[in-house]
Amino acid sequence: MKIQKLLLLAAIILAASCQKEEEVTNTSESSSIQDSKVSKEIIEKIESLNFNSEGVEKVELQLPGGEKKVSYLIEGDITLDAEQLNNMKAGDVTDKQYRTYSLVYSPRVIQVVGWTGLGSGQNLTDKQQQALENAVENYNALDLGLTFELSFTNDQSQADILIFQVPDGSVGGSAGFPTGGDPYPFVQIYSGMEQYSLEVNTHVMTHEIGHTLGLRHTDWFTRESCGRPSFGELANPTGAVHIPGTPFRLDPNSIMLSCFSTSEDGEFGEYDVVALEYLY
Repeated sequence: MKIQKLLLLAAIILAASCQKEEEVTNTSESSSIQDSKVSKEIIEKIESLNFNSEGVEKVELQLPGGEKKVSYLIEGDITLDAEQLNNMKAGDVTDKQYRTYSLVYSPRVIQVVGWTGLGSGQNLTDKQQQALENAVENYNALDLGLTFELSFTNDQSQADILIFQVPDGSVGGSAGFPTGGDPYPFVQIYSGMEQYSLEVNTHVMTHEIGHTLGLRHTDWFTRESCGRPSFGELANPTGAVHIPGTPFRLDPNSIMLSCFSTSEDGEFGEYDVVALEYLY
């Protein structure tokens, strides 16, 4: 999710950010790769899963330790590789607030690691670490079957979710969806977030963790929070199923909106809580 307003239960696949009140243009979210062209087959697969296919990018996800993975950046802050796309089914995408059928097994304890490797440009800053602590507190304060335990270390061996910085000056972050009952294992936070408040950083952390649990952008089909018109749909909504207790209209207070503003408070909206407690 880049700098823009994110609505909550927009199931998994944290967003291209633009601010609600003050638009911010995001630069590249990942390293460039030699062949950046996205094939027609990949675009068709993305559309078949009911994702918004506008602006899909082929990117290189560089993990702490040097490993690189070619992935596709969808809706601005959702990263999925070819294997994950192939393993998802057309029925895997639902809800409004939105989610995927790919959820995390519950009840369980989820180990969250904030990366602090010595001499690494991917270390979380002090502000990012505090924002991550706040985000974990957001989730642990809910009545969920999931409990989150947070540590800051350069040991990622026990991490269910590893959260690290990308030092490229962009704003926002990116993550992916659960696989096999486990949360998506990586959250990238872009170094340009350092210029924003602790509350905005907490919002982005909370939003991206939401994706790892299977939450999509609430306005994934129109991206209204990013300044799109509220009429007409930019993506196929087939298969979208409403989560009981959440509104059918745009929820401006959701933490899972595609874009976020500089006035975010880092807290869940009312219906974010309803959606999460319904799912977990």
